[in-house]
Amino acid sequence: MSSTKQTADSGSGSSSRRAELLALAGTLFAERGFKSTTVRDIAEEAGILSGSLYHHFDSKESMADEILRSFLDELFGTYREIVARELGPRKTLEAVVATSFEAVHNHHDEVAIFQNEAKYLVQFPRFAYLAERNAEFHELWTSILAEGVRTGAFRADLDVELTYRFIRDTVWVAVHWYKPAGSLSAEDIADEYLGIVLDGIAARRGRRPVRKSAG
Repeated sequence: MSSTKQTADSGSGSSSRRAELLALAGTLFAERGFKSTTVRDIAEEAGILSGSLYHHFDSKESMADEILRSFLDELFGTYREIVARELGPRKTLEAVVATSFEAVHNHHDEVAIFQNEAKYLVQFPRFAYLAERNAEFHELWTSILAEGVRTGAFRADLDVELTYRFIRDTVWVAVHWYKPAGSLSAEDIADEYLGIVLDGIAARRGRRPVRKSAG
């Protein structure tokens, strides 16, 4: 075997091992919390000594950084692609919601880490991008909602900021109860959620009568 081939195989094995260690760390961060998880915990889970882990990462902060940065780059890249399609406010909202639930399904640990640890991690300079992502997320959703109000796709009296907060919190909180291996798929959850948000839960039996005040 040539030295070039050996180097390539070695690099591939190292990359695979890094990915495996990141996956183990991600699960521990999601289940135990970032602050409660030590380098030793990750090493023991991987069946190696702590010193061996440092051959791949210089700290658990580096591991969390790589996990979150990779996940968020992928997620927001998909969001931008959806917006670029110019589907109209309602279809764009539906696609962004579906993508978000798919993220909960496909990247359960990453979403849990982001939801549970962002407020703590953002205090460190290397995680400053988390605040930037939150700002971008706010701009994404409020722009879709405001455009929907402007075009008549959504109610004229819609409180954009309140609706944004409701959607943001109710979508991402799913990471605490949604089970990727459960009976409902991410698509099922997204469809049901959109039905509630866009069409409500009350049976359509005509408008509810307005109560008149006494006197």
